[in-house]
Amino acid sequence: MNKPSIYGLTQEHMGAWLEEHGHKKSRASHVWEWLYRRRVKDFAEMTEVNKNCVQLLSEHFVIETLTEHTRQESADGTIKFLFRLEDGNLIETVLMRHKFGLSVCVTTQVGCNIGCSFCASGLLKKSRDLSAGEIVEQIMKVQFHLDQAGKGERVSHIVVMGIGEPFDNYDNISDFIRVVKDHKGLAIGARHITVSTSGLADKIKEFADSDLNVNLAVSLHAPNNELRTRIMKINKAIPIEKLMEAIEYYWDTTNRRITIEYILLQGVNDQPEHALELAELLKDRRNLAIVNLIPYNPVDEHSQYQRSEKDSITAFYDVLKKQNISVSVRLEHGADIDAACGQLRSKQIRKDQGGSLEKVSS
Repeated sequence: MNKPSIYGLTQEHMGAWLEEHGHKKSRASHVWEWLYRRRVKDFAEMTEVNKNCVQLLSEHFVIETLTEHTRQESADGTIKFLFRLEDGNLIETVLMRHKFGLSVCVTTQVGCNIGCSFCASGLLKKSRDLSAGEIVEQIMKVQFHLDQAGKGERVSHIVVMGIGEPFDNYDNISDFIRVVKDHKGLAIGARHITVSTSGLADKIKEFADSDLNVNLAVSLHAPNNELRTRIMKINKAIPIEKLMEAIEYYWDTTNRRITIEYILLQGVNDQPEHALELAELLKDRRNLAIVNLIPYNPVDEHSQYQRSEKDSITAFYDVLKKQNISVSVRLEHGADIDAACGQLRSKQIRKDQGGSLEKVSS
């Protein structure tokens, strides 16, 4: 059996584990510094930590479990990493450069079962959840890359929007957030972390009641049930009414803004009447919602969908603005590489399988 990643332990969990194994709980802080501040890749490098403690940790945990398989670099500075897990599965992680800092988009599952009809991530069904350690290590791998470049750059923002449904892996996501937020470690501020969900209503409520205090984004993509069910099968189980009830609960509990993600598909959900429906849906809480319009990245396997024309995007934006809805258009990153989420992974697996995805369940 493979040893678990030490990155999966929050500082509190590490302290409790050490105490259970006969060591001082306070040593967790020291180990933490070597992992996240000094960023060692081998336990033997922890030269100032109690030797018996280091030996114990090395017997029960590992530091590195991901290996880089492929890297794509865009002219705009975006880097898409394809990592191989210890079980051979592949996942994607993306580094994006913004004016406000460096953002990393992490994957939370091997494959995805949500089944959005436009998405490359769902081409391969979920085979398992990622552990908290595997999710944290994605951030560490990107930071190692930045460290090697020698420019003193650091990851400043995180978006949990990669392959998988984060709230379908809720406990591991919660531990991941606690690790990366820890002020003695990576110290990434709560307001710099955003978790995106396709709309798991019960988990949105649980998230509202938690102490995580990070940002929430909801992938809506359609303003009515008929259309949303057509492009997102999850809407059959959790229709818009149930989703909006959970969003209302989140607003009432936290009084925090939610980002409404809306991918624009040409001739499908990008007409002015759709914008008006969306505005109507949000009108009572327009001060707590911001709509993020997303130009679609075409996927070969979903040829029925095309990117909306610029005029359609502008018209949709203008309708929302006139209805006093806060709205933005997402800046594109990595347009000259496999930009769609899951696209690089599916291409690699298709290549490995001789051109077909049918043999792959993950």
